[in-house]
Order: sequence, then structure tokens, then C-alpha cells
Amino acid sequence: MEKIASFTIDHIKLEPGVYVSRKDSVGTETITTFDLRMTSPNEEPVMNTAEVHTIEHLGATFLRNHPEYGPKTIYFGPMGCRTGFYLLLAGDYSSRDILPLITEMYEFIRDFRGEVPGASAKDCGNYLDMNLPMANFLAGRYLEEVLRGIDASRLVYPD
Repeated sequence: MEKIASFTIDHIKLEPGVYVSRKDSVGTETITTFDLRMTSPNEEPVMNTAEVHTIEHLGATFLRNHPEYGPKTIYFGPMGCRTGFYLLLAGDYSSRDILPLITEMYEFIRDFRGEVPGASAKDCGNYLDMNLPMANFLAGRYLEEVLRGIDASRLVYPD
């Protein structure tokens, strides 16, 4: 079997950033998949499931309610390796195109207080596995260490 595209990226060289993972055509529409890499693969600890789950709930809620990108949001969810998230948007985008959206989303997650949307037995299959303070912390770290002042080396996958 051929390796899928995401397994051909050199994870030894990969740094936290915002990358276009792939672009697919569905009918006449382009779907852009983004790799929102929050931690350095195989170098630093992965995120725990509770904070990943919380970021997923908050990020998905933010994106689906966004006035411009809500109707274009196909999916937002965690990578199995727990080093980041995938965001799928309807449209042909570059990483730089969505930096304002990603920054706004992570500011929302960093600053969120209160009940996590969808964190109830009725709404979620594992609602007790949440960690809002750690999700706030990780979102703030991603903002400060990656998104603020991001350069081209963290917008395009390494060779």
C-alpha cells in the first residue's frame, strides 16, 4: 500500500505551525485541509486527551458560529498523535489566508471561562474528559510561541 500524504511529512523536522496538509476536489469545490500543529512531534510531550477534547469542543463551537467561516467549516478535530488539530474548510486557501481566523479562535479558547459547550452526558459521549484550564494554557502558548510573529518556515511543510 502507498503511504498516505500525512505520513510522508518529515516529522523530525516539523515544528509547530499552520500548514496546508492537502487540497481535495469534491465536485467543483476545493476542500483545504490544515495541519494546526501545536507541539513539536517526537520532541515534547503530546497533549492529554482532556485538553485536546476541550480544545475540540471550543474550536468547533467557535468555527461553526463564525460569521464568515461557519458555513465553510467542514471539520475541526484532533490528530490521533495528539500534537495538533486538523481543520477542513470549503475553499482554496493558503496558511497565511487563515492566520487571522486561527488567531481569533485560539484567543477565544485561551480566554474561555464557564461551561464548555457540549460538555454534558446528553451532548457528548465522554463529557467528563475535559480540562479547561489546561486548554486555556495550551491555546495561550500556541498564540505566543507560534501564531504571533509566525514566519514562512512555519506556514509550509519542511522539505
